[in-house]
Formats: sequence, C-alpha cells, structure tokens
Amino acid sequence: MGWFHKLERLLMIVGVLMLGLYMGARIHQTVLSSAELQRFKARQPASADELHRAALTTASPDFSLWSERRIKDYEESLAAHFSPAIAILRIPKIHVEVPVLEGTDDLSLNRGVGHVASTAYPGELGNMAIAGHRDGFFRGLKDVSLGDTIEVVTQGRTETYVIDRISIVDPNDVSVLQTRPHASLTLITCYPFYFVGSAPKRYIVQASVADVAPANAHVSGQSQSKLTTFDQQADGR
Repeated sequence: MGWFHKLERLLMIVGVLMLGLYMGARIHQTVLSSAELQRFKARQPASADELHRAALTTASPDFSLWSERRIKDYEESLAAHFSPAIAILRIPKIHVEVPVLEGTDDLSLNRGVGHVASTAYPGELGNMAIAGHRDGFFRGLKDVSLGDTIEVVTQGRTETYVIDRISIVDPNDVSVLQTRPHASLTLITCYPFYFVGSAPKRYIVQASVADVAPANAHVSGQSQSKLTTFDQQADGR
C-alpha cells in the first residue's frame, strides 16, 4: 500500500498548489481593481496618452443610492476592456466623478456614462450629450439644482458648466439634443428615478459653459421634439 500513500501525498500537494494559484489570481485581480479605482489625479493630463492611461482611474463610486442590480453590473464591467474614455465628468454637488465613454451601449453605461453619438465632443462648440443609468451614476441627478456646476475634464483642460435648465420629457423627444446658442452640456437619464420596470420619461439636465451661462434659467415639465437616438438603448435605465 506504499504506492497508495505516495499517491495520496502527491494529490494533496497538487491540491495545495492549485489552491495557492487560485488565491494568487484572486489577490492579483483585487490589486488591479483597486488600482483602477484610485481617484483621478487633480492635476490635468499633459498629453492625450496620459489622459488615456488615467481615463478609468476615477474614484470608487458611492453605491448608497444605487440599485443592487446596477452595483452587480458595475462590478462585472471592471473585468471588461474599454476604449479610452474621452473625458471625466464631475458633478461636485452630488460627489460624482465618472469616466465618459464613447457610446451608450449597456456595458459602457454599467462602467461609466456614455457620449451620445452625433453630439459635440469635449472642447467643441455645440451641445454635448451624455447618458447614464438612473439607478447608477446618474441617480444623484435628482438632487442637482439650477446654478450647480458640472466639470468636464479632458487633456490639459477643465471646462466648467452651470446648470440652467432641468426638464422631464417624453422618450422620443430629441429637442434637447439640438445645438444651443453657446457651448452646452446635456445629461440624460430615465425618470422617475425609482420607477419599477422601464421608466416612461427622460430626466434632462442642461448646462451652459460658465462664462456664458444665461441668467434666466428655468425648469420645464416637457420639451417639444423627439429623443429617438437615446431611447433605442434607454429601457430599464
């Protein structure tokens, strides 16, 4: 029976080695996730390459307002590969700091917020639209007010916007994507924020670049045209 005891010891050694490899892989994954979640440096990147490296190193989200499903989706998205973020969006009042990814597909909106196609890019004149989940990064939009500031950080630059309009529109209303008389930012999420199922409305926060923010800001209940571009991927947000 000596061979049996030798086989038993061999299997035990193999088991210990496999357990060690598994634990090492888990520790490695945890370290990488922690590194990715380090706060985006206060200094602005000196080059496009540096922005790309820093793009997903925003602060770990505050999950206190998030749904359980959205927290799970976010954590699963950390293992996915993403193209470099085009900017970092900061909303100081609600302590949001999140990468702006290109597109509004589900994976991008689980990891960050998404730039709406065919709208202006950071630093361009026009209306830049950004979409986010109502039970994730953009849940806090329910607490912003007229006059609050929003920052868009890109390579070597931080652009500050002032909220001048908050509205609730139908899902097919695209008037909020139209170019405004000055550089502007439009944030889009579903509404009501705690609606069970596919929310029937869209919550719109619009802001103007700080040096031209209009004095006559207002809140409206409805806009006039259609938001089909965003609505195609908005169910459940």
